[in-house]
Amino acid sequence: MARTRLSSKGQIILPKKIRAAHSWKAGVEFFVEDVKDGVVLRPVRPFRETRLEELLGCTGYKGRKKTLRDMERAIATGARAHS
Repeated sequence: MARTRLSSKGQIILPKKIRAAHSWKAGVEFFVEDVKDGVVLRPVRPFRETRLEELLGCTGYKGRKKTLRDMERAIATGARAHS
């Protein structure tokens, strides 16, 4: 079992072996959970990157793919209709 110490600034250094085992680099953020006999650190996991194709599938659109020009025309038409 590894051992570390709390600094006067409230900092704890995680042993290198543990950091390496989890691939934790400087700047990784943790949730700190207070439990009965100590604390639990859990790394904050950012949302995974989402691809455009994954989002388009949720719209229900089944027609031909729209070009940027198609979309710009539709936006301009909608803007004129609401002004």
